[in-house]
Amino acid sequence: MPGRIRQEDIAAVRERSPIADVVGEYLQLRPAGGGHLKGLCPFHEERTPSFNVTPGKELYHCFSCGEGGDVIKFLMKIETLQFGEAIERLAARAGIELRYEQGGYVPGQETSIRRRLIDAHRLAQEFYSERLRHDSATPARAFLAERGFTLADADQFGTGYSPAAWDELTKHLRGRGFTEDELLKSGLSRKTSRGGLIDMFRGRLMWPIRDLTGETIAFGARKLDASDDGPKYLNTPETQIFKKSHVLYGADLAKREIAKRRQAVIVEGYTDVMACHLSGVPTAVATCGTSFGEEHVKVLRRLIMDTDGSSGEVIFTFDGDAAGQKAALRAFALEEKFVTQTFVAVQPDGLDPCDLRLKHGEAAVRDLVARRVPLFEFAIRSVLGRHDLDTREGQFAAIDEAAPIIVRIKDRSKWKQYAVDLDRWIGFMDERYILDRVRHAAGAVKGARGTTTRSGSAAQAPDANGQRRADAGAAPSRPYDRSDPVLRVEREALKLAVQWPALTGPEFDTLGAVAFSVPQHAAVFGVIAAAGGVGTAGRARDWAVALLEAAPDDRARAFVTELATEPLQVAGEPDEKYADVILARVGELAVGREIAAIKARLQRMNPAEDQAGYGRIFGELVGLEQRRKWLLDRATGA
Repeated sequence: MPGRIRQEDIAAVRERSPIADVVGEYLQLRPAGGGHLKGLCPFHEERTPSFNVTPGKELYHCFSCGEGGDVIKFLMKIETLQFGEAIERLAARAGIELRYEQGGYVPGQETSIRRRLIDAHRLAQEFYSERLRHDSATPARAFLAERGFTLADADQFGTGYSPAAWDELTKHLRGRGFTEDELLKSGLSRKTSRGGLIDMFRGRLMWPIRDLTGETIAFGARKLDASDDGPKYLNTPETQIFKKSHVLYGADLAKREIAKRRQAVIVEGYTDVMACHLSGVPTAVATCGTSFGEEHVKVLRRLIMDTDGSSGEVIFTFDGDAAGQKAALRAFALEEKFVTQTFVAVQPDGLDPCDLRLKHGEAAVRDLVARRVPLFEFAIRSVLGRHDLDTREGQFAAIDEAAPIIVRIKDRSKWKQYAVDLDRWIGFMDERYILDRVRHAAGAVKGARGTTTRSGSAAQAPDANGQRRADAGAAPSRPYDRSDPVLRVEREALKLAVQWPALTGPEFDTLGAVAFSVPQHAAVFGVIAAAGGVGTAGRARDWAVALLEAAPDDRARAFVTELATEPLQVAGEPDEKYADVILARVGELAVGREIAAIKARLQRMNPAEDQAGYGRIFGELVGLEQRRKWLLDRATGA
């Protein structure tokens, strides 16, 4: 057994292993002034970088957790290595051949099993890559070609082929001096029931799984023979050098671009990573036979330098099917682990990046990533898909289920925007009510103001004067706010109809109750209609009496009286032009709400499944847009 590593070799390893380069293979470093570099500490969780590297002194120190030392100490700590193992790994990186002194054996400084396992994987990759050119690898080359990959592409990613024979790799490695124990510990060989050794992978397309330093530590293998009764994908079992929950396939190739672009794209498979990189998305990585988890988050955060105020982004791509949605929602559960914003990119037709590149070209892969939507939006839309949004009951249920998702957004300033978006996606047309439900879900407001609970408890709906009253089964309503610009315009139109009915003409009567956005205003319109409409109005005094008589209760009469006595928002007496502008504005706002509802409906439709229905509704949208423009021109005096 080799003895102690020569001191001059250890000194050479230190000299030729710049600490900034070695540390930079595990986390992103940025200038911190005075010749220092700074990044997120890999040894504890933090949101603000406190891990400093001083290249001039070849030392590191974390001012938060206190970890510090030289390049050897760093590698020992981050990779859980013994001193000798760290020296051997740095030596291999620097191209230094270590010399060992005979005698004076020091435990932990011998040629390590870890180094042996890495060497075995390096030789295995060379073996698999070379076998990809053999005649027996025709199915492997055909698989790659069918998915749009050339042999040059395979070389770029180290892809190879494991022969279908029982023990070709095992014999190859035994011939290179590896023991049975080393081959078993590497996961490259396994024992048969008779005690012999055979290859772990046979007749499969092989992808090398590398750590961040670029060393091969495992393999992912895809079966090619339909008669093979093994799983479609088979990975190296966990070993001393391979922990699948800590490794992301392609990270060794992507880390520089991830750091540069402050972006990481998580895809589902090895071919998806290849397709993304070849299509101009070099930040793509994938998990290795396991779900995306907390350890993967830690790796990406260090590479992106995911800190408070950072502008990075993590983009998950999933298939558009139910399984893909389930995977996305699992990722959503980890969203709070990131500081940066998270996104989801889903191809509507369900194609993964590999198939997308093959069918539509490389630009389509780039477009997929460019069309990303925030992960919160995806999660909310997934919830909406479980409810019938064409019914009011379904809308209420969707709001109550989506509100807790919005509450999970770390940046509270975004709650309002998501409440507005939720209102638009549902077509509910009451942003304040939705924001109130969000606040209620957060516990910011005790009890629900102006809401009906899903359990069917009574709601407190405001009356005409903004007072609250209990109406069993009443629809939820937002608080009556006279400063609301929409309510002010509607209120002005009602005052004109009550005080100056002749100016409003027949147009007011054709607006309909739906033109008013709150129940109080719609109720007054109903009172006016019950009195015969403004077209039947006589003297102002008689008209007021008719309205009070048509009012169903004291509350409604009080509101009509208020409108009859409140000054208009115009100096002096109003004229027909003023009334025309107000009515046009009310109509334009109402049409705008209709347009938003139709757009929300179109978003929920699949044009490929119902072309006729989609076209009909789209035609309605075009007509409404034209009417809205006409009304807007009137409202602005154009």
